[in-house]
Amino acid sequence: MPYISNTDRDRREILDRIGAKDFDELIASIPPKLRMNKPLALDNPLSEMEISTKIKRKTCQNICAGSANSFLGAGVYDHFIPAAVDSIVSRPEFFTAYTPYQAEVSQGTLQFIYEFQTMICELTGMEIANASMYDGASAIAEAILMAVRKNRLMKAILPATLHPEYVKVIKVYTEGIGVELITAPAKNGRIDLAALEALMDDSIGSVVVQSPNFFGNLEDTKALDAIIHRQAKCLLIACVDPISLAVLSSPAEYNADIVVGEGQALGNSMFMGGPLFGFFATKLDMARQMPGRIVGGTLDKEGKRAYALTLQAREQHIRREKATSNICSNESLCTLAAVVYMSLMGREGMKEVAIQSAQKAHYAASELCKLKGIGMAYPDAPFFKEFVVITPKPAAQIISAMLPRNIYPGVDMAVYGMPNALMIAVTEKKSKADIDELVNAMREVCNV
Repeated sequence: MPYISNTDRDRREILDRIGAKDFDELIASIPPKLRMNKPLALDNPLSEMEISTKIKRKTCQNICAGSANSFLGAGVYDHFIPAAVDSIVSRPEFFTAYTPYQAEVSQGTLQFIYEFQTMICELTGMEIANASMYDGASAIAEAILMAVRKNRLMKAILPATLHPEYVKVIKVYTEGIGVELITAPAKNGRIDLAALEALMDDSIGSVVVQSPNFFGNLEDTKALDAIIHRQAKCLLIACVDPISLAVLSSPAEYNADIVVGEGQALGNSMFMGGPLFGFFATKLDMARQMPGRIVGGTLDKEGKRAYALTLQAREQHIRREKATSNICSNESLCTLAAVVYMSLMGREGMKEVAIQSAQKAHYAASELCKLKGIGMAYPDAPFFKEFVVITPKPAAQIISAMLPRNIYPGVDMAVYGMPNALMIAVTEKKSKADIDELVNAMREVCNV
């Protein structure tokens, strides 16, 4: 969309209508320390054609995962997306669908949200799901706040195996209401069960369990359930990879109270890290405490199937300080892609995606560990489709050496305190040749 700036005359008319003599008077109520005291470092003005050309040249420098041999992950994954997904979500009745607040003119939107909720319940084993959250990180934060509303306990335990970026989001969400966040240490790439047990008492309101965790490892969810639910009021918040649920136990099977996760892997591209969408499901007795939109099925006056938003308090939209949550929308287009993807893949298709991802990840790990100086960071921990290897030289050097070969070998773990470690994600898209190319390049780059 072209950008047309306000002229001096436009600005004068705006100020006159507001009743301010100039811009300084307009912002007088903003403390000086919060104001920018130097000009913005902007380029000289450009025409629409010039700025469009500049932006296009910059975007051409990007390399998409489809044109490189990419093993990037850390929360955003390169799964195969059937061509029908983009075709269906681009249909005008979906792409320009009206807001679901007016049910009579948005039945298509409401129906696919309802189907999305149903599919999330089937995947997780939970009884009710919402229309989606902004992303997996905010979904966990909202789950912690929901636990506080449920049991009035202001302490939450976050494991050291939780995605560090999720932790940052959780801290921002919870700092204003006094939630105390306690870290449960890790042992061999998984939650230290003994340490967690020592932290548990009747003041703990919730414990977050991510499995597969940030390092790709699978937590001992049955043992965690036993430890966490010894405290009658404490809620187990499970953060899961939806693809893994096609083959692993559902969170309901280990008695999770709230289930959240990042849904990008369900029919959405990597999108350079966004937009994403979070999913959120829970037990039916907590439906009134659940954040976000919920679509329900009903009958219209003619007895036909119809859909409408339900269980939403008006405070969520107009009296935010009294609302159970301040999220009053959802990532609609992303969830539509997820619905189409899951419908096309079906149970067996999703199971095949999960199995191939796991098998190929284990093949990659096995072959890499045959190289001298390379080993698993957590050799005793089971993993799904992602794993961390220790490297004989800093991962940053390995990545730099592989980029000219059009290979993205994984995520440099230095930023997470592991400079000689690489986190590698393998999905069903990777062929044996792709994995062997990574292994051979690693051998040459590391001189092993």
